[in-house]
Amino acid sequence: MKDGPQLVTKRGKAQAVLVPLSEWARLTKNAQPSLKELLLTDHTRGDLNIPPRGSARRRPNVFVER
Repeated sequence: MKDGPQLVTKRGKAQAVLVPLSEWARLTKNAQPSLKELLLTDHTRGDLNIPPRGSARRRPNVFVER
């Protein structure tokens, strides 16, 4: 760890990187907003195509007693 991040390979292909815990904490803290920040944003979280209420046709309720 003194030489910086360490690359871990599996069968010759890069699979993971080992970094010091302090570096990992810094990266994860800056990488994602907190839940509070996400809930308070004005940005759209996704486009949901919700039809207007009452426009969907309902199937008849068929109840068979046994």
